[in-house]
Amino acid sequence: MIFITVKFAVRPERADGWLDLVDDFTRATREEPGNLFFEWSRSVDDPNEFVLVEAFRDGDAGKAHVESAHFVKAMEDLSYAVAAKPRIVSTEIPGMDGWAEMGEITPR
Repeated sequence: MIFITVKFAVRPERADGWLDLVDDFTRATREEPGNLFFEWSRSVDDPNEFVLVEAFRDGDAGKAHVESAHFVKAMEDLSYAVAAKPRIVSTEIPGMDGWAEMGEITPR
């Protein structure tokens, strides 16, 4: 599994519309056969920062994602809304194929 987290510093005047701006990109990515999840969150500390957590089945799925037309289009569209280059962590986790249960907490 390829696991990626990206932090986007967004221009203040674009922050409230960010999720609308990324909606087509998000929907298209979630439809990719190799996508496991693609989730946005807004920072609780900085209203102009959004965090993307995403995963792909393997390196081939990740490659297909960054070579897709919707990825290329999103990078162009988002370049007008970001305040700085996004910060990214990307790693391969061998043997994982998605979410696992956390063992330290159980609902009561």
